[in-house]
Amino acid sequence: MSDTASCFPVYRPRTTRLRWLVLIMTLLMMPAVAFAGGLAEIKERGVLRHLGVPYANFVSGAGDGMDVELMQGFAKWLGVDYAYVRIDWSSAIGALIGEQVKAQGDKIEREGPVPIEGDVIANGMTVIPWRERVVLFGDTTFPTQVWLVSRADAPVAPIRPGNSLAEDIVRTKSVLDGKTLLGKLDTCLDPSLYDMNATGAKVSLFQGTLNELAPAIISNESEFTLLDVPDALVALEKWPGQIKVIGPVSEPQTMAPAFRPGDRDLRDAFNTYLAELRADGRFDRLVLKYYPFVADYFPDFVSPER
Repeated sequence: MSDTASCFPVYRPRTTRLRWLVLIMTLLMMPAVAFAGGLAEIKERGVLRHLGVPYANFVSGAGDGMDVELMQGFAKWLGVDYAYVRIDWSSAIGALIGEQVKAQGDKIEREGPVPIEGDVIANGMTVIPWRERVVLFGDTTFPTQVWLVSRADAPVAPIRPGNSLAEDIVRTKSVLDGKTLLGKLDTCLDPSLYDMNATGAKVSLFQGTLNELAPAIISNESEFTLLDVPDALVALEKWPGQIKVIGPVSEPQTMAPAFRPGDRDLRDAFNTYLAELRADGRFDRLVLKYYPFVADYFPDFVSPER
């Protein structure tokens, strides 16, 4: 056979073609796997990729925010560069774990693989049961709770705290019968997490961002909305006298950065870093820089004197 003839494709046994197919598929998968993360991979790469949704004062979208500074400091502590990767709530977990997931209440639907884009989600992410099944949370970085919020001129008064939080939640929900209520899918403000349909409320899922929920009720798009503590604190400061908190609809919750389930070494490194910040007062100063009123609501979480 001539050299020229040897350049043309020839028949190969089926098993050989199968091996080539497996090899090609493996090569196609390698970039995503090699670029996935983990402490060793991050140090080799030299960059910590911070996945963040612009939200409240955690990620401003303008290059700062409590969680932005926290992750910048963590990257420096690790000895690597910092890179911010902007995402939205619906794609956040998929961009971390490489698999798109969708939740309705506590139920999870797995919708297939997606590219991994970052190493940690940090944007005031609430620890809720369904998320704990798909990501690994670090230690708490903010206390929270879900509140019912209305316009200041709404004909309903904030509840008076009773003997128990459970009673307060029941009383808060009781004002919703026949009223319009906004929530947000794929977040801690998903109404199905708190059985809001059972209240008799006319529930709508907001299509805008979380930062736009308070302006939505101010502009009469709904009578009520769900807001979590940090967003409510920002809204009360930004629009004084225009909204009011009616009462709680959830038990106390916590917020924390989220890591891939297999990246325990990275999660443990973050927890060590966070403990150092707490020990010398830097964490309290960072929290109060972005949430100066948090000590009024959660006096045991930070100390203004430090």
